[in-house]
Amino acid sequence: MTIDHWTRVCRVDDIPALGSRVVVRESGNLALFRTQDDAVFALLDRCPHKGGPLSQGIVHGETVTCPLHGWQIALDTGTARAPDEGCARRFPVRVEGGDVYLDLS
Repeated sequence: MTIDHWTRVCRVDDIPALGSRVVVRESGNLALFRTQDDAVFALLDRCPHKGGPLSQGIVHGETVTCPLHGWQIALDTGTARAPDEGCARRFPVRVEGGDVYLDLS
């Protein structure tokens, strides 16, 4: 289902609390993250450091720690926490009635 340029991808409950779910795309998989407070974020499923799968990382607060080398990536911006530098592409997310929508444009 699409609303304007938003695409419904799942329900919030389909994403484990403090976990992630992968959205498979030809142009690169996305990782949807859910915080303890049910906030949902979407990043390209690639750490800016060595391309590790962020979806396999540990979510804490509004941060995910890459499983390969421990880089901490802010879920709201995709930016690596200092002293590391880099950025994972972020995608806008909207939650309505428990449904998660992504802006993939």
